[in-house]
Amino acid sequence: NKMDEGNQSAVSEFVLLGMCHSQNTQVFLFVIFLMLYIIIVSGNAVIMILIVTDSHLHSPMYFFLANLSFVDMWLSSVTTPRMITDFLRDNKTISFEGCMCQIFFAHCIAAGEMVLLVVMAYDRYVAICKPLHYSTIMSWGKCTELVLTSWNIGLVHALSHLVVIVKLPFCGPREIDSFFCDIPLVIKLVCMESYNLDILMNVDCGFVGVTFFALLLISYTYILLTVRQSSKTGASKALSTCTAHITVVVIFFVPCIFIYVCPLNITWLDKFLAVFYSVFTPLLNPAVYTLRNKEMRNAMKRLRNIYMSFQENT
Repeated sequence: NKMDEGNQSAVSEFVLLGMCHSQNTQVFLFVIFLMLYIIIVSGNAVIMILIVTDSHLHSPMYFFLANLSFVDMWLSSVTTPRMITDFLRDNKTISFEGCMCQIFFAHCIAAGEMVLLVVMAYDRYVAICKPLHYSTIMSWGKCTELVLTSWNIGLVHALSHLVVIVKLPFCGPREIDSFFCDIPLVIKLVCMESYNLDILMNVDCGFVGVTFFALLLISYTYILLTVRQSSKTGASKALSTCTAHITVVVIFFVPCIFIYVCPLNITWLDKFLAVFYSVFTPLLNPAVYTLRNKEMRNAMKRLRNIYMSFQENT
């Protein structure tokens, strides 16, 4: 069909309108987000290095935490570097392929993180509710299997969206009022009537998000009820770990729900939620887990002491 060929070739790139239009504000935001991105990458890298090198942290819980840091680092890297460089650019265009890549990786990593958070809740459930069987249930083989499953689910989820979007006819407006390509924004630019498609995509993303969020809330409620009945010493440690997990879950899922499940269609709020989701979530995770976790703090002290003694010897 010639019309379809014309449609596809008509839009070879999209224009990202970015966060704001004022030049001074953009320079200010460039500095802020560059600093935040450096903290995200270094913070998550430190957590991964600590967990890999410190034998005290070689347990399933920290194995999953290292994976979460790895995922967070990539979740932010899909959109943040592009956003930072765009602050200094007048021509904020992104190729059709680049746009599709952003959609694919953002959804693959985000869905993978959702599954990983469920896996972490399952790990805490086994540790608190079935402590005697913990080492049998959470073997290293099982842990690796669970992490690979989270990546596979992310991959299938992202591919299912990409297959639909790549085939759509784009022939008209090519301006995306955001700093990155995302499904709801790109669907608005489709030539045909896209209302049903919009609903279908939101239902799909919403189903995934709401299902996992509900699963997590039920798991942690059950864990907290079990903790209340157990001894004081174990309970306080379990409680602090669970509150850290719950904090991260809420921070991650609430923006997702407002972007996909019940979109408010208020442009500035959508941009804020997208930034929160791609910048603040990966930034807060290391803070929540390292500052609230005594073992992580001790591991950091040990690493600092090794570094200090190395400095003295050289």
